[in-house]
Amino acid sequence: MPERRRADARRNYARILAVAEDEVAAHGADASLEQIARTAGVGSATVRRHFPTRRALLEAVSRERIEALCARARELTGRDDSRNALLEWLGDVVAYCVSARGLAAAIAYDGPVHENGCSAALEEAAEPLLRSAALAADITCADLITLIVGITLATEHYPDPAAQADRLFRLAVAGLSPRS
Repeated sequence: MPERRRADARRNYARILAVAEDEVAAHGADASLEQIARTAGVGSATVRRHFPTRRALLEAVSRERIEALCARARELTGRDDSRNALLEWLGDVVAYCVSARGLAAAIAYDGPVHENGCSAALEEAAEPLLRSAALAADITCADLITLIVGITLATEHYPDPAAQADRLFRLAVAGLSPRS
């Protein structure tokens, strides 16, 4: 935890994180760690000491956004129309992922071992929404997060990624059945 470090290490952590937020906003999940180090005025080893993996850096950059989404899930839990509450929250996640470059990568699953603090927090926050919504029993929060990540990553290079991501999300929700 940064608060247990020496004062200079805490300052380095804060400076690296601030620079990383700007770099990820500008370049997405592929922001250059070397550029982050240069701009923060530290060596790349210092960046790696604080953030041993790119995922750790992305999770730190996304922490406030993830906390806001978790708070939003808690706010929506218990609404009368639980299915719409879940869909509203999922729409919020899509919008956040589109507007906050790097967030989709921060919540994406890497490999067979699920060790992702961002997606775990979102899943935990969404679980009450999912349980109360009348969806198929085999649908999991992990499924829904994966769907959102896929939509967000697939649309990030469109001229209007927010509109396209929202369109695809609505299509996924409606399904492919013809309208009656």
